[in-house]
Amino acid sequence: MTRYLPIVVVFVSIAARAVAADPNAAPMDAWPLARGTPVGNGVTGGTLSDKLEVAWTFSIEKHAFQAGAIISGGNVFVASTSGVLYSLDLSSGSKNWEYQSKSKISATPAFHDGRVYIGDIDGNFHCVNASTGKQLWTYAAEDQIHSPANFYRDRVLFGSDDSTAYCLDTAGRLVWKFDMEDYVRCPPTVSGNRGYFAGCSGDLYVMDLDKGELVAKISIDGPTGCAAALSKDWAYVGTEDSQLLAVDLLKKEVAWHFRSSEAIRSSAAVTDEGVYFGARDKKLHALEPRTGKPLWEFETRGMIDSSPVIVGERIFFGSYDGRIYAVDRRTGKEVWRFDAGGKIYAAPAVAAGRLVIGSDSGKLYCFK
Repeated sequence: MTRYLPIVVVFVSIAARAVAADPNAAPMDAWPLARGTPVGNGVTGGTLSDKLEVAWTFSIEKHAFQAGAIISGGNVFVASTSGVLYSLDLSSGSKNWEYQSKSKISATPAFHDGRVYIGDIDGNFHCVNASTGKQLWTYAAEDQIHSPANFYRDRVLFGSDDSTAYCLDTAGRLVWKFDMEDYVRCPPTVSGNRGYFAGCSGDLYVMDLDKGELVAKISIDGPTGCAAALSKDWAYVGTEDSQLLAVDLLKKEVAWHFRSSEAIRSSAAVTDEGVYFGARDKKLHALEPRTGKPLWEFETRGMIDSSPVIVGERIFFGSYDGRIYAVDRRTGKEVWRFDAGGKIYAAPAVAAGRLVIGSDSGKLYCFK
């Protein structure tokens, strides 16, 4: 007698397959860094509804939200141009606390082990208790700090306009610093014990994070404030000279470059299928990761400095035209938009089924 086994059919969405395949995606419930992950790839393992609606807005007067937000522990942390760091409840938008740096802030904060870290344009790097907003310590660099922080073990990394990359311990003591010859405004990215700092010297610096020693210095042909997004021994970084470069980190050389018609200030989001970034030519570009071959482009009515975030099969970003967009990452076709009414410089933050992004009109939006 023939026995038939039951057939179990499991339906898995394309979006779920896409995020599950990326081990470097940010966790579903947190977006703790400027680019979500230590490698800076701008990918979340979380999901968003197909029909996003405004959950809440948080408004300030006479100042803007130009830097991105981060999300951790059910809270949003974001700084305004007035120099105030806010903690807001992710569910309601109600304010938990505010911390005044006494100087303008243009950097996205970073969260690690119950603390929030951020620098200001007076060159002070602040460590704040994430639960209370109480200052734990500050460290004085010698010039402005626009660089968001990243972490390696129990150390915090950031750059400064004093041409230096800094590594501090959790008590705010200097572990090492390294001269990078010009402004360092990008968030460093981290893989293993290697740190990747791109800066205005026109070079990508590869650092041994244990020793604070230079491993490699690779020319990227122009200054940049973009993060070096890492994927499988390659780094992708845009420059003020209107190029997006792919760097082979094993060969320590540029593998290919793509030229836009305008400067690139949008850090790339990267998957195995594509490299996605905005430019001041008003377009979001998609390139094939190993060849640089254009896949598609999506045009807006304003420049795109906002660094995109990949959520399953969609890419979210903002534009100077005051809109927040989602496009299909396979086709580049628009699938959602929201008119925020003010220029969008910041990158989105995505966690726990919500997207948070601010505008230069002083409004912070949370969508669910």
